[in-house]
Amino acid sequence: MAKKINKNKQTRLRNKFRFSIFNDTSHEELFVFRANGLMMLLSIILAVIFIIISVTFLISYTPIRELIPGYPSAQTRRAIVQNAIKLDSLERTVKLWDFQLNNIQRIVTGQQPLELENIEVKSDTSKSAEINTKLSKNDSLLRLEVMKQEQFNLGGEKNRVNQIEGLHFFPPVKGIVSDGFNLATSHPYVDIAATENSVVSAVLDGTVIMANWTDETGFTIQIQHSNDLISIYKHNSKLLKRIGDKVNAGTAIALVGSTGSLSTGYHLHFELWHKGVAIDPTKYINF
Repeated sequence: MAKKINKNKQTRLRNKFRFSIFNDTSHEELFVFRANGLMMLLSIILAVIFIIISVTFLISYTPIRELIPGYPSAQTRRAIVQNAIKLDSLERTVKLWDFQLNNIQRIVTGQQPLELENIEVKSDTSKSAEINTKLSKNDSLLRLEVMKQEQFNLGGEKNRVNQIEGLHFFPPVKGIVSDGFNLATSHPYVDIAATENSVVSAVLDGTVIMANWTDETGFTIQIQHSNDLISIYKHNSKLLKRIGDKVNAGTAIALVGSTGSLSTGYHLHFELWHKGVAIDPTKYINF
């Protein structure tokens, strides 16, 4: 009996079928498709696979995916990034308030207030203050050694600062400082709000040592100047110089934009570093 059933199945797969489309008026055969049962089965399987691949492609690479319930739209994803940036800004502000309150308490109790550079912003403020005030013996000895070496150094810190103050900085862009320099809130740079595609200029003579794209800061350019100075310009819409190019103060190097995931509007993110230390550009540049 089983053999008979298997034989019937094999016979059905071998049977030939014809699918035709006729004109209802003239009975003219417009389309015909002939295949046996096995070919028909393979055609159905291939059609199902094609439909699955097509739907997957449409969902993955086209805006149709935003029609799926629960999938975030472009506006929602942008809002998520902006909220994350605002949350980070609020967190830095709260830590700054915590630092100021801790300093007030120390002054009231007759203790020495803490300096901003002794604060570890990423960790708890009070714990960082305790750690920084309890210097190790090795660190104390190192400080004494450095002080002895610099005791007879005629240059010292004043000469380092004077090297910067004696320079004529060209404003990188015409705009308004929307967010100032603040080491206590992990903001060692200034944000300058400006109109779209405004010209970004080099602040001093120098050589371009970096000019590329990053996901967070967009089009970024970095210039090495004399006196161990480095200037950095981020979130540009377009770069006008390449690595190795020599530039003069006031030379156009980029255009203002809002590129990169950390940018929320048209502005220039500007950093100024001297001997590996971030300095406040507003002390030397009139924006």
